[in-house]
Amino acid sequence: MIVITRKGQMSESFRLGALLAIVGGFLDAYSYLARGGVFANAQTGNIVLLGLHAAQGHASTAFSYLPPIFAFAFGVLAAELVKSHCKQQEGLTIHWRQLIVLGELILLGGIAFLPQGGKTDTLANIIISFVCALQVEAFRKVRGSAFATTMCTGNLRSGTELFARWLQLKDPELALKSLRYFAIILFFILGAAFGTYCTHLWGIRSVFVCCGALALAFIMMFVVEERVQEENC
Repeated sequence: MIVITRKGQMSESFRLGALLAIVGGFLDAYSYLARGGVFANAQTGNIVLLGLHAAQGHASTAFSYLPPIFAFAFGVLAAELVKSHCKQQEGLTIHWRQLIVLGELILLGGIAFLPQGGKTDTLANIIISFVCALQVEAFRKVRGSAFATTMCTGNLRSGTELFARWLQLKDPELALKSLRYFAIILFFILGAAFGTYCTHLWGIRSVFVCCGALALAFIMMFVVEERVQEENC
């Protein structure tokens, strides 16, 4: 038996993934309850509604779904530009993913001061769409497997696929990977439940809870996580 110890990035740890999934679930509940009854994390619904209203001839309503879609696309672009720029710089004491988290924190903090209702809700949801795109693009793996922390469809598919493979092969590693996916989904649900509670309690200011979670994530990423992997020889 050979035991290999190597250092990995905290940005791919399960702990950080779980924390960011809580933020993702919280933001979905927040945008739905406090910002006009919409889900700002993922854009599938907005794209469907865009096509639906366009087909019905409701041009102005259809176009209203474009800003969050574009905001999400720009968020992905911004994350890639930050990544590219930071990798070209030498001697940086901060990781590019930490800059993404810091940007998320600042933007969400600004949302707390936007009045509730009308166009300001639209602006808030555009910012949330941008923030979620930053997060989903910057944090794409947990323990080497592809994950999403702001939506659940892909996680549900991957977790179920791995579970099906475990039923056939009985490989404990497949079971562990499957459980990680389902655990991330559970943390997303817990984030949505906590977001519901906090939004009812504090209204639009409840988004500060996400800021606190992101501040914790920012600090956690200064830690280099040690992993132990065992292999048979």
